[in-house]
Amino acid sequence: MILGLTIPQFTTLHVLISFVGIIAGLIALPAFARGRILPRTNVIFLWFTLLTSLTGFLFPFVAFTPALGVGIFSTLILAVALWAWYGRKLAGGAASVYAVTATIGLWLNLFVLVVQSFLKVPALNALAPNGNEPPFAAAQGALLVVMIGLGYLAFKASRKRATA
Repeated sequence: MILGLTIPQFTTLHVLISFVGIIAGLIALPAFARGRILPRTNVIFLWFTLLTSLTGFLFPFVAFTPALGVGIFSTLILAVALWAWYGRKLAGGAASVYAVTATIGLWLNLFVLVVQSFLKVPALNALAPNGNEPPFAAAQGALLVVMIGLGYLAFKASRKRATA
C-alpha cells in the first residue's frame, strides 16, 4: 500500500499525474517558444511534472535504479524552473533559465514515457524487448532532436523577451 492505495492503483494515479504534466508541457512549451506565456498551463505543467517525480519516489525500491536517478535529476531541474517562474517571475535571465529547465523537465517526462511505452505496449516491446534495439534508440533519438529544437526556440524567445 502507498498512500492508502494498492500498488496498481498508485501506479495508475502516478501515470495520470504524469500525463497531465506531459500534456500541459506540450501546450505550454511550444507557446513559450512562440513568445506566448500561458500562465495556468505553465503552472499545471510545472507542478504536475514535479508531482510525477515526487510520487515516483514513493514506489518500493530495494536499490538505486535509473528511475531514481531520473527522478532526482528531474526534481532538481524543476526546482530551478520553479525558482525562475515564481522567484524571479521570468525577469531578465530567468526567462532563459526557465526555457532550458522547462525543456529538460518535459524531455525527462517524455523520455520515461518512451521507455515505459516500449516496456508495456506489446507492439513496441516486440520491436525492442531489451530497450537497446535500434527502434528504441531511434524513438529516443528523435525525441531528443525534437526537444533540442523546441528548447532552442524557447531559449531564443526568452532572449527576445529579456531584451524587450
